[in-house]
Amino acid sequence: MIQGTMSNAGKSLLAAGLCRIFRQDGYRVAPFKSQNMALNSFITREGLEMGRAQVMQAEAAGIAPSVLMNPILLKPTNDTGSQVIVNGEVLGNMSARDYFAYKHKLIPDIRKAYDTLAAENDIIVIEGAGSPAEINLKKDDIVNMGMAKMAKAPVLLVGDIDRGGVFAQLAGTVMLLSEEEKKMVRGLIINKFRGDKTILDPGVEMLEELCHIPVVGVAPYLDIQVEDEDSLTERFDRNQEVGVIDIAMIRLPRISNFTDFNPFESMPGVSLRYVHRASDLKDPDMVILPGTKNTMEDLQWLRESGLEASVLKLAARGTVIFGVCGGYQMLGNTLSDPEGVEAGGSMRGMGLLPMDTVFSPRKTRTRVHGHILDDGGALCDLSGTELEGYEIHMGVTTLGSGAVPLARIRDYAATCQEKLDGACRDNIYGTYVHGIFDREEVAKAVVRALGKRKGIDTESITGVDFAQFKETQYDILAAALREHLDMKKIYEILEEGLS
Repeated sequence: MIQGTMSNAGKSLLAAGLCRIFRQDGYRVAPFKSQNMALNSFITREGLEMGRAQVMQAEAAGIAPSVLMNPILLKPTNDTGSQVIVNGEVLGNMSARDYFAYKHKLIPDIRKAYDTLAAENDIIVIEGAGSPAEINLKKDDIVNMGMAKMAKAPVLLVGDIDRGGVFAQLAGTVMLLSEEEKKMVRGLIINKFRGDKTILDPGVEMLEELCHIPVVGVAPYLDIQVEDEDSLTERFDRNQEVGVIDIAMIRLPRISNFTDFNPFESMPGVSLRYVHRASDLKDPDMVILPGTKNTMEDLQWLRESGLEASVLKLAARGTVIFGVCGGYQMLGNTLSDPEGVEAGGSMRGMGLLPMDTVFSPRKTRTRVHGHILDDGGALCDLSGTELEGYEIHMGVTTLGSGAVPLARIRDYAATCQEKLDGACRDNIYGTYVHGIFDREEVAKAVVRALGKRKGIDTESITGVDFAQFKETQYDILAAALREHLDMKKIYEILEEGLS
């Protein structure tokens, strides 16, 4: 089990790297996280919802993602409450206090999911959450030491040196553990190191003497492109220069599934900027409105921040505006929430597409494939391009006159039902399909169309097979960890277990 001294210490990435190493070494391996709190989620072929971090780790392990890898997913709806998803299906919304009192009832679900995975694999790489030393939350813990005890898993504790104070992080965390828990920590890892390791070595020795636990590696700061778990991602803070083709994504407060747009980051000459203020929007070739856990509240923020007015000005000048899921819903005339699924009541949309959205408690969860229709608009180069992805939203959108559907899609369920998705009019586009840009042909067609509008030949801007690109990144990650972790010692810890 990989636990961390804090959130964003690098647990997800290290777990993915170990999954890839074990797979390369010939083992059947699967990731597991009993409880994940994230707005980035994924829909399996069965139409079940899970956290994207475990999807990323499953890719590293070379297996299909399964909801067994993440039986509990918490999707924050506000600062004190979350939508609770169990075994891929919505249980309901709960306040933090109510969930804390309820969560012990979910232990049988966790055990069943873990035991099923364990029966099918040689090694399970378990990821913790936050820190195991949150002494106010240790009662009925189901995701850190509580999970390690359930699985009888030895623990590797990870500290983040890039944020400073790594020795205090690791030693302090160990000090706050019970004697039984301390015995479960079999190795320490210092993560995100940059510099001359020989300067660090004396501190490593003192740390081992203080904690009586070996340091099994000092992992380097890695600049690789794999999917981030959630809004703690460092990519939001990158000061990226404007490229030949400039795409600005609005960083909504409750942004979800921002990984939909990662393919653009790997294309030479294309900049994908994350914009939180109107002054930073500048003059992009395309503006993206991403998904959000609360469309109405984020639209209100967009309005109050001045970004809505800036986007509307760009739209009037012909800039391509592309909304996905919640961002798509914002583009319409009205948003209504008669049953209080989000904020309740109704509000006007941005008015860029003639459509209306009504929220309802029923959640659409399905994987889809299909093709983009010919709309004759700014992105007409997309016509006929095949797409695949998944839908995950609450609400039904009805188109009015003046707009045409963006795509014709089928779901992967047994019914294989065909339907129309999204809408487009001139330079305004929207879709419910997450992952629409993952196919190389789609991302290339978008860039090609944007280039034509600027009078730029973009043929030299090569597209990327994103699936193959991610495979390369997992191999780079595994190679770096093999070099900097004591894998012989980690295998010994695995063999010994907690016996």
